[in-house]
Amino acid sequence: MGFHVFKSRALKALSISLSHRGRSEQWLRGDTGASLDPDRERRYAELFKQLDLNKDGRVDINELRTGLAARGLHRGEAEEIVLESDINQDGLLDFSEFSQYLQAQEKRLWFMFHSLDRNNDGQIDVGEIQHLLRKLGVEVTMEQASRILQSMDRDGTMTIDWIEWRDHFLFNPFHNMEDIVHYWKHSHMFDIGEHLTVPDEFSEKERRSGLVWRQLVAGAMAGAVSRTGTAPLDRLKVFLQVHGSASRGINLWSGLRGMVREGGVFSLWRGNGINVLKIAPESAIKFMAYEQIKWLIRGSKEGGSLRVQERFIAGSLAGATAQTIIYPMEVLKTRLTLRKTGQYSGMADCARQILKTEGVRAFYRGYLPNTLGIIPYAGIDLAVYETLKNAWLQRYCVDSADPGVLVLLGCGTISSTCGQLASYPLALIRTRMQAQATTEGIPKLTMVGQFKYIISHEGVPGLYRGITPNFLKVIPAVSISYVVYEHMKKVLGVGY
Repeated sequence: MGFHVFKSRALKALSISLSHRGRSEQWLRGDTGASLDPDRERRYAELFKQLDLNKDGRVDINELRTGLAARGLHRGEAEEIVLESDINQDGLLDFSEFSQYLQAQEKRLWFMFHSLDRNNDGQIDVGEIQHLLRKLGVEVTMEQASRILQSMDRDGTMTIDWIEWRDHFLFNPFHNMEDIVHYWKHSHMFDIGEHLTVPDEFSEKERRSGLVWRQLVAGAMAGAVSRTGTAPLDRLKVFLQVHGSASRGINLWSGLRGMVREGGVFSLWRGNGINVLKIAPESAIKFMAYEQIKWLIRGSKEGGSLRVQERFIAGSLAGATAQTIIYPMEVLKTRLTLRKTGQYSGMADCARQILKTEGVRAFYRGYLPNTLGIIPYAGIDLAVYETLKNAWLQRYCVDSADPGVLVLLGCGTISSTCGQLASYPLALIRTRMQAQATTEGIPKLTMVGQFKYIISHEGVPGLYRGITPNFLKVIPAVSISYVVYEHMKKVLGVGY
């Protein structure tokens, strides 16, 4: 620690300790009366002036949304502030109503600050944040607690005084420490890999409120729109994977043109129906399996939250469980994607023909490489995402633990690409095994047999056939998913 930081921390501790008792007694008396002290009134007036964009002496909902967005806060919090503060219910806040809200909010924040300040030195340090989170069942590392603290620490002393705490949360309509911990959990720590492998930790309150299922619905809708938007590239990828050396010389445009010539424009979306249909059951099964596996890992329903590594294991096992149950739909998706015009009348007809000519085992062709592919993809995806995000935070994000949307999308895109590079050969072999009955001239081979066949006939590049359209769909897929997911969270009331 540098001398200037130590000196700044010492001076801050001294000044706080001298004024701590007087201010504490003032707030404990409930100083929220009609009259304001001059300093506080000037501060409130300045804040009101900043929000009153049209200078009419009142702040409406749109002005408040704009003001919150300028401070980096969610615009949705404006509704809650107006609902709590609008005494005459005219949809507008005058200075008196605005001041009363700020007084009440500061008083709540004061009591929360001192409940967190365990040693009563007027400062909050990393250990106190970590202690609070653990007390409320959220296990965090010292590094994660430090990121939370850095988002509020404006003077670089790695401690938070009352002014920093107040200014940071003044327009966040939180009423207790549980609300603040909930905010920290979802905005600072556990966004790592949520869109990838590691599921989030939900509290009992969140489960009872239906938050979990609303998030699952939002995710399912995001996945449905994303998959539909990138379905032509996905179908081209499957076509190149399965036809191997026969597809040499076919590029992106010639492949898409050939599909349109064979079955029209709508043929580009073959197999997309069942691809979308399987999102909901897969998400629900994965979540329920995750909850059960989590309970087994903890050994008790009353145990604390899982560490990231334990959530990774639970998430991978839950993903494998969900894949096992819905895998026949994966086979149907591949067959329907590759079908020629008139080959099947629909999903039911496709399933009936497979069952009649190939038996039940056909619905699990390619299951082994599919399951094995989860491990390298999930591990590399999560590791790269976390590494990139942490590296960006350490280099550029001194005063905030939130890198922003574009950085998270960039990290997600790069990590997903790295994960796919590692697992793509297994994905290609899985797809070929799923489609074997529809491919003439190629014998039905095992996983090892497929690998040897591809190497001998197509070389190592054959293991990556179709990866170009697969990479091309990553950025639009991630972007569409994010936009739709955020919109659906607002519609379903899941936003933070």
